[in-house]
Formats: sequence, C-alpha cells, structure tokens
Amino acid sequence: MGMTMTQKILAAHAGLESVSAGQLISAKLDIVLGNDITTPVAINEFNRNGFQQVFDKDRIAIVLDHFVPNKDIKAAQQSKQCREFACNHCVSHFYDVGKMGIEHALLPEQGIVTAGDCIIGADSHTCTYGALGAFSTGVGSTDMAAGMATGTAWFKVPSAIRFELAGKLPANCSGKDVILTIIGMIGVDGALYKSMEFTGEGVASLTMDDRLCICNMAIEAGAKNGIFPVDEATRNYMEGRCERPPVIYTADPDAEYEQTIVLDLNKIVPTVACPHLPENTKPAEALGDIQIDQVVIGSCTNGRMEDMETAYRILNGKTVAEGVRCIIIPATMQIYRECVQRGYVTAFIDAGAVVSTPTCGPCLGGYMGILAAGERCVATTNRNFVGRMGHVDSEVYLASPATAAASALTGRITAPKEV
Repeated sequence: MGMTMTQKILAAHAGLESVSAGQLISAKLDIVLGNDITTPVAINEFNRNGFQQVFDKDRIAIVLDHFVPNKDIKAAQQSKQCREFACNHCVSHFYDVGKMGIEHALLPEQGIVTAGDCIIGADSHTCTYGALGAFSTGVGSTDMAAGMATGTAWFKVPSAIRFELAGKLPANCSGKDVILTIIGMIGVDGALYKSMEFTGEGVASLTMDDRLCICNMAIEAGAKNGIFPVDEATRNYMEGRCERPPVIYTADPDAEYEQTIVLDLNKIVPTVACPHLPENTKPAEALGDIQIDQVVIGSCTNGRMEDMETAYRILNGKTVAEGVRCIIIPATMQIYRECVQRGYVTAFIDAGAVVSTPTCGPCLGGYMGILAAGERCVATTNRNFVGRMGHVDSEVYLASPATAAASALTGRITAPKEV
C-alpha cells in the first residue's frame, strides 16, 4: 500500500521503508520549538530528568512571543528562565524583544523550517509548517523537554483525509475563509488525529500566506497536522531562505485516505465563525446586525504581510467606527518594518487603529486587547472558545483580515464587499 506525504516524512525520520496508519514510531526531529509560556515548563522537566545538554543547539527554537514585552512579573520570570536556558545551552534560534515575532510566522520567514522536516513545538499551532511540505505538530512541554534532550519523539502515524481543491478564490476571500469553511463542514473533531492533506489544481491559486493560514488552523478540526504539496510557489518561497536543503515528498498514487472532500474555491464566501466554536460558521453577509466593540488583526494565523496589505487596502483613508477599538499586530519585526516603510502604520493610525509590536497577547486573552463582559470582538485569530479573549461573557467572532477590517469601519460584522 502506498503512503501519504505525511507518512513518507515520518517513515524517513523513523529510518523505516514504510509506515502505516496507527503504527507507533520513534522519529528524529529537525526542529524543536517552544515559546515563553511552554518553554519554562519544558525546562523544568529537562532539569528534573537530569539532562545536561541539548541534542543540537542549532535545532532548537525558543521564541518569546506571548507576553513580551513582559506584561507582569510572572511573564518576566518566565522570560528570564528562557533567556538563561538559551544562553547556557548556546541555543542558536532564540528570539527576544527586538528580534522576535509570533513563532509560527517567524520560523518560516527566517528559513528555520523547510520542506521534508519533522518538527514538534510546544504550541498547538505548530501544524502551520505543513504549508512548506513539512510534517509539524504540537506537543506538550514534557515532549518538548525530551525532544530538546534526545532529538527524537514518538508518534502514532496518522490516517489522512484528502481535500481536493478546485477553482480559484473570489476577490475579498483568502485562506482564512477556506479553512473556516472546511471546519464548518467537518466540525472541530472532523479530522481528529488525522492528517489533512490538501491537493488539486486549486492549490496553485493559493499564496503561501493562504497555505500557512490554512495549515495553522488544521488543529481546530482536531487534526494532527495539515500539509500542502511542494510546488513552484513553495520552491520560490524557500529559495535563498531556508537553512537546510528542502527534501520533497509526494504522496503515492495508491496512498490510502479515509475520505476525499472536494472543495470548489470559486464558491467560497467571506466566512465568520461565531461563538463559541470554530465550527459555528456563517457567511459574513448574514451577520450584519451584530454590533462589535473590538477588532484584532494579527496572530499566527493572520498577521503576515498579505494580511497587512489587506487591512491597509480597506482602512486607508477611512475611519474606524466610533466606539470600536481596532488593534493591528504585524506578526514579525520584519513585517512591522515593512509596514512602516510602506506607510501602512501611518494609515492605520490615521484610521483610528492602534499598532502593536508582535505578540500573541490578545488571541489567548493575555493582554493587548482583553474583553469585558458583554463585549464582542471580530478577530483574525484561530479560537473563539468561551472566555478565550477575556471575560466568559464576552464573544469572539473569527474572520479573515478583509472581513475584520470591513467590520472595523462599520462597527458591525460586515462582509468586505460591502465597504
């Protein structure tokens, strides 16, 4: 029986000729990732188990992105512990204030991850890197500790669902609308511990930022990972960027999939996930009577350059609605600088928005945009669980940057074609 892309990557890293769904394997890791919340727990486990050194200082990435610049004493202590560990073990890929970015935007941008890699990260949205044709998945901090020490991790080989994409996205739609549509179709457990493998002629019409966004939210359907084939767009993105030569895997013609879902991109519309699950999706144009208090454009899902371009296109020369707090967060310092150089930051400020240095803060209700009881937020983040961005009686509506920016101008949930 043939293998899927994911299975081929896992087989290669396990030193096996083939693997099959459900098989338990031990695989070598190319990158082990942690952030300022999960790494301190991993460090404690690392020390508790008596490990003296990391397996490879160049294969570990520690990104301080959730609560930096530090929001309180606890965050400062956590960051200090990460800094000291990184210094003591000469960790090459350590990103602090001034250099950091939101981890899942930063690692692809900096070329730390590449096609064919096997990657674990102590953050559930580590599945982002499947956009490059890598296997990447989130793990707990204990697994991160073991990975830092041994360079290996165990996996149960996932079965797969094939998503065959056809057509091309309409104007004002993006990868966020695609993945919200899919989650709305299959549910938050529709791909539980499975690989979501995206194929079809429609893939070529998706930008790399679209693909990164789609893979980022594979976990919101319960998936172990999401993955795209390596094509010309992927190669162009990786060329001159990645630290290691890419290794390109393709699914076998007789690879086994649990099911195939065909999705016509031409039929995608601006989509919103209503409280309190990402599967609770509705067309944005059907929600125009819902008033909002806040808009957040950013996160590891939608803080990339194309997202900033979209926000600028809609907000430039206009004014955020009275009573709406619009928070815009470029995902990396490189993107932030580009926004400054292009004049986007000035346009955002003139529109009445606030622009932050990179942080995950508002996405998880940490800081930079906490919601009070009864408040509603349209966010380009990835989760809208009860209390996700603040008070348990607040509401989060997940949307694309275009829908979020359009909503900021009207003060209600608004499809981008309406502004």
